[in-house]
Amino acid sequence: MLEHPQSSTIIFGFDSAWTDSPGAPGAICAIAFDAQGKADFHEPRLVSFSQALEFIDSKRHGYAVSLVALDQPTIVPNATGSRPVDKVAGSLISFIGGGVQPASRSKRGMFCDDAPVWRFLTSLNAAQEPIAAQSAAQGHFIVEVFPALALSALHPQFAERHGAPKYNPKNRRKYRSQDWQAVAHLTASTAERLGVVGLAAWAESMADLPDPRKADQDKLDASICALVGLIWRAGAAASSAMLGDLMNGYMVTPVSDTTSKRLEAAALKRGTPFVTPNRCFEPAAPRTRVAAQTTERC
Repeated sequence: MLEHPQSSTIIFGFDSAWTDSPGAPGAICAIAFDAQGKADFHEPRLVSFSQALEFIDSKRHGYAVSLVALDQPTIVPNATGSRPVDKVAGSLISFIGGGVQPASRSKRGMFCDDAPVWRFLTSLNAAQEPIAAQSAAQGHFIVEVFPALALSALHPQFAERHGAPKYNPKNRRKYRSQDWQAVAHLTASTAERLGVVGLAAWAESMADLPDPRKADQDKLDASICALVGLIWRAGAAASSAMLGDLMNGYMVTPVSDTTSKRLEAAALKRGTPFVTPNRCFEPAAPRTRVAAQTTERC
């Protein structure tokens, strides 16, 4: 169960498509706790950025706290290359056999001035204050998350050398049906452990899909994003960490003993903050509200 029971709180998981290309939407879902702490799950649906905003606006009113867990970089100040936090995450992701998409302002349609994510953040008008989002009694927040990083912490085998699950149905050359089932079952068991029975039942139904499609993976990743947001806000103190800072980019993620050691070592090597609720070897950047960022036009 939750270390810190929730009430009047709604947590959104948004696996965005990073761009707003027609025919390639993202997915969004929500875990909502009423005033008595009962959890309700709003199943994932495919959405564009504007549809995601509509979904969030339609669901969050009436809750004291709302938190959007977004699978897309939300702070990208660097013109080229990648962010320090991308390199820290990459130290683990490359070890387990995955990859990290480098984020820079040179990525047209993703992070240039005209990218839809900046319009989304401006319209969302949520506070990008990850530490405050853990304990605030009221407010509207957003945090950046990374499902692949979370999975490695939630399942020991996924943290082994080349242990990353290959569950993207679009990549038929690498896709493994047993990995799809493993991720879906893990999502279900994590939701059940956290008391979100609706999500657990939905994830089990996803495990039974005979022929998953890319849209199904997007929905599954959205549910993982929501669980990461819930773990960040309501999990045990040592169960999550914030990598990076609010100046150069960050992620919040569940951690295990294994993943924490590798990520912390990489962060120390690069001089990048690694913050958990009960320890910090470098101060986090000052709290700030982050909206659209601007540099040169695309």
